[in-house]
Amino acid sequence: MTRSPRRDLLAGLTVAIVALPLALGFGVSSGLGAEAGLATAVVAGALAALFGGSNLQVSGPTGAMTVVLVPIVAQYGPKGVLTVGLIAGVIVIGLALARAGRYMAYIPASVVEGFTLGIALVIGLQQVPGALGVPKPEGDRVLEVTWRAVEEFVQAPNWTALGLALGVAAVMLGGARWRPAIPFSIVAVIAATGVAQVFRLDAAAPIGDLPAGLPAPSLGFVDVSALGSLLAPAVAVAALAALESLLSARVADAMTVGQKHDPDRELFGQGLANLAAPLFGGVPATGAIARTAVNVRTGASSRLAALTHAAVLAVIVFAASPLVSKIPLAALAGVLLATAVRMVEVGSLRAMAKATRSDALVLVLTAVATLALDLVYAVIIGFVVAGALALRAVAQQARLAEVDFHGDLPGEHSEEEHALLAEHIVAYRIDGPLFFAAAHRFLLELTEVADVRVVILRMSRVTTIDATGALVLKDAVEKLNRRGIVVMTSGIRPDQRQALASMGALDVLRLEGREFATTPEAIAGARAHLKGIGVLSAALRQHAPTAAEEAAR
Repeated sequence: MTRSPRRDLLAGLTVAIVALPLALGFGVSSGLGAEAGLATAVVAGALAALFGGSNLQVSGPTGAMTVVLVPIVAQYGPKGVLTVGLIAGVIVIGLALARAGRYMAYIPASVVEGFTLGIALVIGLQQVPGALGVPKPEGDRVLEVTWRAVEEFVQAPNWTALGLALGVAAVMLGGARWRPAIPFSIVAVIAATGVAQVFRLDAAAPIGDLPAGLPAPSLGFVDVSALGSLLAPAVAVAALAALESLLSARVADAMTVGQKHDPDRELFGQGLANLAAPLFGGVPATGAIARTAVNVRTGASSRLAALTHAAVLAVIVFAASPLVSKIPLAALAGVLLATAVRMVEVGSLRAMAKATRSDALVLVLTAVATLALDLVYAVIIGFVVAGALALRAVAQQARLAEVDFHGDLPGEHSEEEHALLAEHIVAYRIDGPLFFAAAHRFLLELTEVADVRVVILRMSRVTTIDATGALVLKDAVEKLNRRGIVVMTSGIRPDQRQALASMGALDVLRLEGREFATTPEAIAGARAHLKGIGVLSAALRQHAPTAAEEAAR
């Protein structure tokens, strides 16, 4: 990806427009107010962009973090949240120094999907009081708070607030399908604000006064006597900050060619961001997947885009706070309702549910735990259940170890292997399970092959494969194909096909008839492919004009 300062500046401006209503909304939802969301977007966004490990990551307040912060605010108050953010920043920096970033890659895809679904449900439910225009009921259980808000609305309906919230959500969701490149969130918020002002809709409560600038950095919120009781929630916040930031950075890598983040440096940057944000009254921050995706899609190629996003929001804080203060709270609730809906990838959920029964079970358990408990417990539960089911699958396959592997090369003939390498062919045999705990090591090994034109994946000895393994395999094949390396397969077993097909990996492996029943057939196919390329190259050289002919023309 070539660097273009002009495109980076434009991408940063676009992301800032998208981020403004989200920063305001998540600040309000967290319980610390819109100014806290803006301070987080500016301070954490700039520091994470400068010191993080991804060139394309955009950081700030997120829905997942808001879900964790709401009960902390209810129990410890705003000052407690700021202290938790400070401690979490120290913990994340410690994870970076311990080089723990690489281990985040081992979280199963089914856990990530269930985690995302659960977060979307919680974010949507958190917006119900704001969308209904009722004061947020006391409590930190989202289902209980939602039910009380509905009861209050039934007793005294606020149709103005509900209309604005649903209108904003509808514009965002409909506009995204019609013109995805247009940031309809800010368009909808401006329209809702204009309607509320022109028609003097007193029932649509505005954000209220905002400070014209960031507050001076201060540690006045720290209560030393409360540090012990705040350690547990700080660990939860740190774990979420690390997890979501690294997941977002992985998404950015997958959307580009040639970009690769440094997980430990990313943790260090996020730790600094969380260390600094509370000093300015900001809430804990993470890498934001939606804003990072917008950054990539609009052509960003360097950290300048994320820095521009933070700078534009800083200008808004200093110059436009009187205008921002007039935005109806119901409009922000509508923005977050639409955001929650767009977080749910129905196709991904359906594919994951079809992959294996174990993946479907882990997905549902993680989503339910996210809704009923909290995010950190949900990830732990999902990971433990996924591990137990994977071990069960390995144990079951061990009983079936005596099968006919007729597709493998006979014996360990190094002469045969050297002959293939001389022809720029590698026959890579995968032994044992290809599930979440082992798949990423396989990806690293496979995508680092050099001086090779054809890779043959010998899969007859794969004992079990889950959705994460299928996704990693698909990713590895696509990365090799982008480098001009052809991937062929042999010996895919019938019991592996469902997981591979549901995640789209089978379509990639079947590309142009590159799937074979046995390894010898795949080797013959690889040689035929290389021979065809050689014949084509010779024909092109034969018909290419000489320098003299070119000059004569």
